[in-house]
Amino acid sequence: MNCPDCNNDRTRVLDTGPNADGDAVRRRRECQRCSFRFTTYERPEWDSLQVKKRDENIEPYDQQKLRNGIIRAVEKRPITDEQVAELLETLETELRDRDERIVASSLIGDLVSENLRTLDKIAYIRFVSVYKAFSEPQEFLKELDAVLDAELDDFEAPNDSQ
Repeated sequence: MNCPDCNNDRTRVLDTGPNADGDAVRRRRECQRCSFRFTTYERPEWDSLQVKKRDENIEPYDQQKLRNGIIRAVEKRPITDEQVAELLETLETELRDRDERIVASSLIGDLVSENLRTLDKIAYIRFVSVYKAFSEPQEFLKELDAVLDAELDDFEAPNDSQ
């Protein structure tokens, strides 16, 4: 912590305690060079979203990283930048509505998959092939069959009601 008076980085804590609201830690400090006294407040970063990866590491949510994955999936597809931005906004809203500070990367992947599936089937297949880390052609074919079956169900449903 640098002194606000002389910018010295050697300060000592004189007193520590909660602030009046109880949502922060108040620290009374003194500069070891100029003896200037000042107060700092430490608040937890509750608003920052954290992602728990498959390897159990936790890292800050990175919208750009998610955007890059979606952009790769929709590359050369008839998807606009506005649609990608809207998809990201929808995903972030869904994540924040869960009131969880730490979310699993698998949850994020599932939400992206669901949204891409309704937006563009090819982009969905591209995304899940990377997200689910297909190691065999049969896995890819199984997912493709599921998309095609759903497509046929959607195509046949209006005809059934006539």
